[in-house]
Amino acid sequence: MKTLLKCAFAATVGFLLAGCGDDVGKVSLGLFTTKDVIIDAKHDPKIPGVTCHISRIEANLDFADPSDMGISCRQTGPINAADLANIDIGKHGEVIFTESLSILFKSLKVRRIYDAQNQTLLYLSYSTKETNGSHKHALSTVPLYGSAAWVDPALSAVAKAN
Repeated sequence: MKTLLKCAFAATVGFLLAGCGDDVGKVSLGLFTTKDVIIDAKHDPKIPGVTCHISRIEANLDFADPSDMGISCRQTGPINAADLANIDIGKHGEVIFTESLSILFKSLKVRRIYDAQNQTLLYLSYSTKETNGSHKHALSTVPLYGSAAWVDPALSAVAKAN
């Protein structure tokens, strides 16, 4: 009977953890702390060929300030001109991901900004609450060179001249 209960418990825990699809990694910061570094994979909802990995501190049962984060975005699939036609190309870009960081009304946001001159997608992760006189932030870029969305700058300049 105990073996059956253990198997049922393990299956339930496995099922619940399977629902946490974005979690890629989790690293404990030590034996005597409740803090972990969590690594999530987030896919750009409008440009499916881009995946961002975000590392952040998860402070369970703690009032710590989990503002620090890192971000690294890469092309993980095709990017084409139709994808770019659906994004906000203004200077402020658009928020593509938001997650609450603490009970203190702080959140992590990831904003995509398109740098048309350099044909690069910028992904800025930032905390919405000031910490020690600074808003924590990190930046990653995905160049379009080599993708179907890239336009040769020389051809683009000729088209503008005509």
